Amino acid sequence: MHTVSSRRRVVIVGGGFGGLSAAQALARAPVDVTLIDRHNYHLFQPLLYQVATAGLSPADIASPIRGVLHRQKNAFVMLARVTGVDPDRRVVMTDEGDVAYDALIIATGAKHAYFGRDGWERHAPGLKKIEDATELRRRILLAFEKAEIVKDPAERRRLLTFAVIGGGPTGVEMAGAIAELARTALAADFRAIDPRMTRVVLIEAGPRILPSFHPQSSATAAAGLRGLGVEVEAGAPVTAVDGEGVEVAGRRIESRTIVWAAGVRASPAARWLGAEADGAGRVKVAADLSVPGRPNIFVIGDAAHVAGPDGRPLPGVAPVAKQQGRHAARQIGLAPELRAPFRYRDYGAMATIGRRKAVADLGRVRLSGSLAWLIWCVAHVYFLIGFRNRMSVAANWAWSYVTYQRGPRLITGSGEEHPLAPEQAPAAALRRSA
Repeated sequence: MHTVSSRRRVVIVGGGFGGLSAAQALARAPVDVTLIDRHNYHLFQPLLYQVATAGLSPADIASPIRGVLHRQKNAFVMLARVTGVDPDRRVVMTDEGDVAYDALIIATGAKHAYFGRDGWERHAPGLKKIEDATELRRRILLAFEKAEIVKDPAERRRLLTFAVIGGGPTGVEMAGAIAELARTALAADFRAIDPRMTRVVLIEAGPRILPSFHPQSSATAAAGLRGLGVEVEAGAPVTAVDGEGVEVAGRRIESRTIVWAAGVRASPAARWLGAEADGAGRVKVAADLSVPGRPNIFVIGDAAHVAGPDGRPLPGVAPVAKQQGRHAARQIGLAPELRAPFRYRDYGAMATIGRRKAVADLGRVRLSGSLAWLIWCVAHVYFLIGFRNRMSVAANWAWSYVTYQRGPRLITGSGEEHPLAPEQAPAAALRRSA
């Protein structure tokens, strides 16, 4: 452990957008910062779908936390899994021992939520971690490989049908990326199948996709997806998921590859603290982001319930977490009565649909098409951490734009429990790269 100090001890749990922003905001404060995460890297989650669709490598969107904070002398990074918090003793419990704190910031994010149908997860994985992205990449590419050699026409159709559940930005971007992968990068790679005949279905329970966007932007996005060949099924709740497809409003969609982008649930922070939580497990925090009755504990990002101007919880997006991280850091050391309430500055929302297709809601300004796509590209490169990552992503995108090809189309992992397991062909044939 790090050396004993008489300075105030600030512990941050989670090295995502919120936790890392809080740590960096405390760089010049007279405190000792301990950042605890079970991974040794910070992940740029908005681009995970590009790893899943073979557009980028995991290393392009991840940065070692120690490398990010190596110049911050008051920061200590601890690789450990948090198992609980004891607010009375003021310690964070981990699998590497207890860590004492004077102030605590919890930024543990969220995980997939299946609305009580946890059995669906095996067949419809979500997208929150690098492991999720590489597993989805394996499933997607393996579906094409299996379709190339399978003899049953019904099974081939099932393999070449991809169902994406959830019409938010992740689902929209994922559906568009799968369609482009099939119709451009893989179009000439196979002999027995035509990847351009791939069916991609985007399923949204609500009346329209991108429900947090302006209706005009939602309609533009839906039209853009349909232009790529994606079937947009709005107002269609999923009632069943299994290894061979999904049921949507009483209809059956046969599919071997299903992606879950429909909901998330907060980490167990509320249970650790014995705090009040909302229906999604997010801690209901005070205006300054502290836990009611625990002024030295702050909860931020996807783990916190913070109401926006419209009364609804703020969205679980990177700008919210980063702003909350900086705000929580500024409140440390202040008496509760002197603290400022958190105010979110909404700079807009963007979603890409495909090549030169995107929508952007920037306050009162709504953009679509090439300009929105260019702004989306520049913004995502800018907010990546590290010069190497920015240059790598920009170079990959430029190469893909010019050649219509994708990045590392690698099938990795054993896949012993993959839904494609029935009627598998010889392993050597299925594991070759696309």
